Amino acid sequence: MLTIYTPTSGPLDNKVWQSGEPIPQEAVWLDLLDPTVEEDKAVEQFIGILIPTVEEMREIESSSRLYVENGARYMTASVMAGADSGRPGLVNVSFILAGNRLITVRHTEPRVLKLYIQRVCSIAKPPETGEAVLMGLLEAVIDRTADIIEHVGMDVDIVSQRVFGRHKGPIRAKKDFMEIMREIGAQGDLASMARESLVSLTRVVGYLLGEFDGLKVCSGSLEALNVMRRDLNSLREHTSYLNDKVTFLLDATVGMVTIEQNDLVKLFSVVSVILMPPMLIASIYGMNFEHMPELAKPWAYPAALIAMLVSAVVPYLVFRLNRWL
Repeated sequence: MLTIYTPTSGPLDNKVWQSGEPIPQEAVWLDLLDPTVEEDKAVEQFIGILIPTVEEMREIESSSRLYVENGARYMTASVMAGADSGRPGLVNVSFILAGNRLITVRHTEPRVLKLYIQRVCSIAKPPETGEAVLMGLLEAVIDRTADIIEHVGMDVDIVSQRVFGRHKGPIRAKKDFMEIMREIGAQGDLASMARESLVSLTRVVGYLLGEFDGLKVCSGSLEALNVMRRDLNSLREHTSYLNDKVTFLLDATVGMVTIEQNDLVKLFSVVSVILMPPMLIASIYGMNFEHMPELAKPWAYPAALIAMLVSAVVPYLVFRLNRWL
């Protein structure tokens, strides 16, 4: 889908491009969402540039993500998506600044871009140039990533309280270690994805600062880029701290599982040692008595079978109640 945004006296006018229609010259933002071949060709003919393919957007080296071609500046960043739905991931978004126009290319719609589009199409004074739209998009993406990192930090603190909280009785009766480890893993994945997104955004911001240096650009854009760079550096430091904390919690949880297993093995060892002398005595003398009145009773054999069954079931139930199994 190709959406064309044109400045007006009020909010940005947005229109979905239809096949065969000309693209207006006053358009400042061309948004390609999972574009067709026809939509790609229409933008390429209108701007005079090539639209990057999905494979090109997946390239991880800087030279393939940040470059100039035919006077247009190509920038590809990894943006977090799906954090609220429980299926987080990274979406590659390409920003192409060609003169006074911005072209964005993506094959999945992150929620942050959808919210930004709703905002710029409703405010009275929207951005009027592609450069201003790009600044607004980058700020929105950084703010959204910061919100995700804040939620990860709060969730990690909650998990930390569950792991190290004071409980009466054995810890194994209060916690499900598998559930805790899953939560730690999920938060660790989010923190890692946030850091990867921040690294790509830092490269984009640094590239723009280098490209804008000495050019006639809005002074507010340079100031905004410097602020974004400082924010990105601070967020990267915070994600490093979160990753270290997630690793510590994972190690601590594994250590507690090991301690629980050692306590259980110790319990079994103590029980075995306690029962060893009676078993030794019973094995030597148990069958060497002349008078054993139970041998003559008809119920003796069924009673022995029931006793064996109970002796097996009772320990099993005890282990299950104490969550040793």
